Amino acid sequence: MTSPDIRPVQARTRPRRRTRIIAPVRRRFGLRTRLTLTFGLGAAALSAVLSVITFGLTRENLISQRERNAVDRAAADAARLPVQLPDDPTSLELEQFLRELPLTDDSSAAIAFGDTWYSIPGTALAESSVPESMRSAVSDGDAMKMRVDIDGVTSLVLGVPVPALPAEYYEAVSLADLQRTLDRLGLTLIIASVLTTIGGGLVGYWASRRVFAPLLDVGTAAEAIAGGRLDTRLPVGGDSDLDLIANPFNEMAQALEDRIDRDARFASEVSHELRSPLMTIAATVEVLENSREELPERAQTALALLAADVDRLQQLVEDLLEISRFDVGAIKLHLEEVRAVEMVIQAVRFLGGGGVPVHFDPEVVDVVVRVDKRRIGRVIANLLDNAERYAGGATTITIQQVEDRVQISVEDRGNGVPYEERDIIFDRFSRGAEGGNRSNDSGVGLGLALVDEHVRLHGGRVWVDDRFDGDIGARFVVELPIIEQQSDVTAEVITEAPPAT
Repeated sequence: MTSPDIRPVQARTRPRRRTRIIAPVRRRFGLRTRLTLTFGLGAAALSAVLSVITFGLTRENLISQRERNAVDRAAADAARLPVQLPDDPTSLELEQFLRELPLTDDSSAAIAFGDTWYSIPGTALAESSVPESMRSAVSDGDAMKMRVDIDGVTSLVLGVPVPALPAEYYEAVSLADLQRTLDRLGLTLIIASVLTTIGGGLVGYWASRRVFAPLLDVGTAAEAIAGGRLDTRLPVGGDSDLDLIANPFNEMAQALEDRIDRDARFASEVSHELRSPLMTIAATVEVLENSREELPERAQTALALLAADVDRLQQLVEDLLEISRFDVGAIKLHLEEVRAVEMVIQAVRFLGGGGVPVHFDPEVVDVVVRVDKRRIGRVIANLLDNAERYAGGATTITIQQVEDRVQISVEDRGNGVPYEERDIIFDRFSRGAEGGNRSNDSGVGLGLALVDEHVRLHGGRVWVDDRFDGDIGARFVVELPIIEQQSDVTAEVITEAPPAT
């Protein structure tokens, strides 16, 4: 075992009071998620608008350029008809003219001479492909262009009148390659929009981490204050906008610290002032107790009530003094490394609880904890006293190891603790539904509060649960961190204490 380690520990508890809480509007997502979604949706909307504008302008430009080129080429080809053909051309001459035209692979041409339609066999531009309305307009002397679906492919059909022959020249230009170009452009813009949306979301996530980092600091500071570190403050002066939050927060924390310090000093001073008259009263009661047989029966009854109330008041003052030490941070722990099983058995034996069996597994024998033995002994004493007051006494004490912690459980066969009271019974002056009956309860409601304070000083926690075996009753569990395990201690050394099993 190592030598005792003495260190001061501040332990201040939060004042429990009713506060008015403004209920926040319930939202499905958190602030960081909403900011990330806002950036992502904003990027999606912006990229969608830009994509639609880009696609529309590009489509319009490409189609306009294709139509201008087609119109110019059709007009030039139509102008060649009266130059290269006689006034009354034959069908062979017309077909030969069509074959000699410099058409592209996606173009085809036809001539309507009189009532006859001339086209190169196998080309897409048949007489039935040209709408009747377009033929009527061209035959009346008007040049026309129209988008027509030819064999499932959108084509641009141009009609040019040739009054010199007279004839009508028609030329069709397939827009399939243009449509494929526009489809690829649309797919590219969609992919770019998706990537832009993802990029916007990532930027939003990064920005949310930067923006909400100060809020996380506020949450961390609030958690520290809730844990008893009332001197926690937020830095000021770094950002004028953040100072709007930091300054009121620091003022609130300072006001809270001052209020708790005043309350703690008041309780401590009152408790100290009460000790002297209480000692005088207790001494007087003791003198009267020594001559009890000489007093009348009614005086003996009054003396018994007075003695009980003096004991109750002395317990209250002692507990208040202990609580005030926690509040003002005047607690000093004398830490020692001890075997958990041996410590519990010795505490039970010292308290006279020889009738309470201590159960533990052999592998728990060597479990070592670093504690202040006097305070942990007080914890066990308070739990046994609580079981005695409200449940007729403890039935078993169980010690077990759960991962890197050891759990000390005190079970009883009382009425148990209602689920809604399992947290508040560790508050100060709270005794739950089983307490408060003056005829059979001399407690003051500070025993379990002191248990909670002592355990938290050691880095542990305490709670109440149902019994393991399902029987009626309560199980108070104290959990402490394990320091190390020693293998040079045998079970026989520990089990020499009678109540252990």
